[in-house]
Amino acid sequence: MHFDVHGLKAKDAPTIVMSSGLGGASGFWKPQLSDFSQSYRVITYDQLGTNKSPANLPSDYSIAHMAEELSALLSELSIAKCHFIGHALGGLVGLQLALTTPSLLESLVLVNAWSSPNPHTTRCFNIRKTLLADDRKKAYLQLQALLLYPPDWIAANAAHLEQEEAHLLGHFPDVSNLLARISALSSFDVAARLKGITTPTLAIVNKDDTLVPWQNSQHLAEEMPNAELAVMEYGGHASSITIPRTFNNLILGYLTRQTQ
Repeated sequence: MHFDVHGLKAKDAPTIVMSSGLGGASGFWKPQLSDFSQSYRVITYDQLGTNKSPANLPSDYSIAHMAEELSALLSELSIAKCHFIGHALGGLVGLQLALTTPSLLESLVLVNAWSSPNPHTTRCFNIRKTLLADDRKKAYLQLQALLLYPPDWIAANAAHLEQEEAHLLGHFPDVSNLLARISALSSFDVAARLKGITTPTLAIVNKDDTLVPWQNSQHLAEEMPNAELAVMEYGGHASSITIPRTFNNLILGYLTRQTQ
């Protein structure tokens, strides 16, 4: 898989691994790099079958596969311990690692993630699948913005979004891979195993997230023995992009507390 290393270069530097959502792109974390790379070695990566990590994903592709692929990459990089930040699907990868390879994780930050399917999010992804089946890629990208960002942010950034959507339309991901990834996140269910996850965890939620009900993060914090919940009123599903300074400071403060 394609990966990038930012910030501190020393082999013994504290390391953060950032895992993005459905899009799978390392570039999703650009608004975080400047702040986090001052004190950490930061690893971002393109998940298999996305962007610069080409692959033909099997129809039975799963979150467990994604966790295994990342674990193998970190092993190749001789990274035995890391702080993990995962957004949505990336958070599911983190939960899977916490179950299968807990020794790898010093802490876990879950951003608008979930432990089992819920009807609202499933409905949103079913609409996405219908648009893909009808080859309505432009509408798929327009819906994506509605699911990621608050309405006022979309209005204020309309020109930027139009440019971004035009670029993405010209570089649209492999549809079969995208469907396999949607299937993987839609079938993920570790709700019955949450109490066995002892990794120190911060669950971040945005109450105005239109894709994932905020109560899913609340449930994570209630069920996981070493988890805490941080509630933000504004930011939408992709608060790392819409309110990066608030988002960054929240996580950096949590990580500082983990090392004291």
